[in-house]
Amino acid sequence: MRKPPTLKNRMKYLLIILTLPILVACGRLAESVSPTVTPLAFATPIIDPAPQAESQPSPDAAVAPVIPTPVYADSFPIAADYEWQPILSGLQRPVDIQPANDGSGRLFIIEKQGYIRVYESGQLLDAPFLDITDRVNAGGNEMGLLGLTFHPDFEKNGYFYVNYTGGDGHTRISRFQAGENSADKNSEIVLLLVEQPYQNHNGGALAFDADGYLYIALGDGGLAGDPHKNGQNTTSLLGKILRLDVNNGTPYSIPVDNPFGSEVWAYGLRNPWRISFDRVTGDLWIGDVGQGQWEEVDYLPSSWEGGANFGWSVMEGSHAYDSEPQSGMLLPAMEYSHAEGGCSITGGYVYRGAFPEWNGVYIYGDYCSGKVWALILVNGQWQSQVMFETAVTITTFGQDESGEIYLASDTGTIYHLTKK
Repeated sequence: MRKPPTLKNRMKYLLIILTLPILVACGRLAESVSPTVTPLAFATPIIDPAPQAESQPSPDAAVAPVIPTPVYADSFPIAADYEWQPILSGLQRPVDIQPANDGSGRLFIIEKQGYIRVYESGQLLDAPFLDITDRVNAGGNEMGLLGLTFHPDFEKNGYFYVNYTGGDGHTRISRFQAGENSADKNSEIVLLLVEQPYQNHNGGALAFDADGYLYIALGDGGLAGDPHKNGQNTTSLLGKILRLDVNNGTPYSIPVDNPFGSEVWAYGLRNPWRISFDRVTGDLWIGDVGQGQWEEVDYLPSSWEGGANFGWSVMEGSHAYDSEPQSGMLLPAMEYSHAEGGCSITGGYVYRGAFPEWNGVYIYGDYCSGKVWALILVNGQWQSQVMFETAVTITTFGQDESGEIYLASDTGTIYHLTKK
């Protein structure tokens, strides 16, 4: 069980901000773009200390010293030394890339209309891993088969989980069971059915934490400005990060330390399209799509015990939206404005692959502009910088078993971050 943050750390992280003018913003369905401005510094994060080096044996043992892995990078890599190399094309609206973490090295790619495809040993397999086009409603731009994650014990139980909108337009979080390269479409167990009032802001991401709990990202239900005010309503599942125990209960149980006695773990989100856990620290990263002015990256350390309020629709990012910003709402780790070229953020991953200069860098991008940023920690403050101008519509990032990073374009191409 996680240790709750100390009072000192909680006070460092809670947002206490001054009165700001109310910004009037319009809604948007295709959401996010990126800045080329001086990096901003936002809330001081709570960072668990880096692991200490183990005591060393005597020199006679001839064992290399243990060097702790840096938690987060404090300098930007040289972007000119790297590129996004296309590895696969011809897909139909790919929106998620996930590994099974079963040692196979396979990548599983969602096509929005209802397919999961397998990329293995440099080839896309002809037969889909899963075909649920018969039950997926992909009629709206933000509807369809939207998210995928594999059970931590997938290699043993074959369980994986998907997030999709059904024929009635409502969100389903379902479990399926798989064999080697195919899943049984008739094995579906619907864990959760969430009614959606409109076609947009469905969220979509799924992820397991280090404790084996399933996290579900749901948007506020749609239209502009959160008309039903779901974001701040802790009795609604919309505009939230949910947390389920899928290893107990039928079909799941609510963890006893969930803050509201329900599935809700964090709230005040507009459309958290992509979330991820840092595989080294266990910290949670959220890319929350903005309204008419601001896109934001939200961050929760692994020590956080739940109940975080990210402010929507009182705030958009760190700025007033419905009313003046309030004490107790959390600042984003980073934000960028539409005036700087923004449109719709695509949350990413903390790099933990083979390139040392990228280790501990959070990588995220923008759907509309194709910009890709690096987010690092400098003197206790997050700073961000544009690293790449890809000129592609970035629907998602992905991370393979070895910590390498990929991105997908809405036009059907998958790219891999490589050294030139």
